[in-house]
Amino acid sequence: MNRQSRKNALGRVMLNELQQAVRTCHNNPAVRAVVLTSAVDGVFCAGADLKERKEMTPDEARAFVDQLRQTFCEIEDLSVPCIAAVEGKALGGGLELALAADLRVAGSKAGFGVPETALAIIPGAGGTQRLTKTIGLPRAKLMAFTAKPLPTTVALQYGLIDLALEEGQATTAATALAHQISENGPIAVGAAKKAINRGFYASSRDEGMAIERECYDLVLNSKDRLEGLFPFAEKRKPEYKGE
Repeated sequence: MNRQSRKNALGRVMLNELQQAVRTCHNNPAVRAVVLTSAVDGVFCAGADLKERKEMTPDEARAFVDQLRQTFCEIEDLSVPCIAAVEGKALGGGLELALAADLRVAGSKAGFGVPETALAIIPGAGGTQRLTKTIGLPRAKLMAFTAKPLPTTVALQYGLIDLALEEGQATTAATALAHQISENGPIAVGAAKKAINRGFYASSRDEGMAIERECYDLVLNSKDRLEGLFPFAEKRKPEYKGE
């Protein structure tokens, strides 16, 4: 993201560009992992563009938030893992964006918050749902009710982020993690993501197991699965082709 003049605030143009980028990555065999990052120093994403928002009618605001919610669902549903590399503030819609990723890594001076109640609104792009599923009910309520941001140290303690690093190292670490993921069988990685995500929302153990079986079938007849059986004995790295 690179909207320096507005601290990567999510306005109409930026949202359209983000949604198009996500759709370009989805089911693209050349893409094995995605890193969400900021080219603006000191901020990941400041949330919604309030300057634009105050000019919107209620119907226009609703349509914008609907598109924002849909875009973040599309990020969550990407066929490959998505990693958010957070340096600086991730507030409101910016945190909701990071929550849509599979993994989150952050620099030491990052900050995470849902300040919407201080603006007399609530998180509307999946934040109330993903935040609760990520850090639990009491902590999600504490963040939403107080509107106070969390520093990196507390975000790590809460499980809101997966790795905490020195300032300026988040993108490097996220990229290294993406490369590590890309060395594994792409069909298997995608199937694992699908099984975990869908199983997380399952209503019962049996439903979850059925989802896992369905996803296991995706890899069972793949050429990559056969390729994975031989490299250890042949003392070489596997060559996975996503087939």
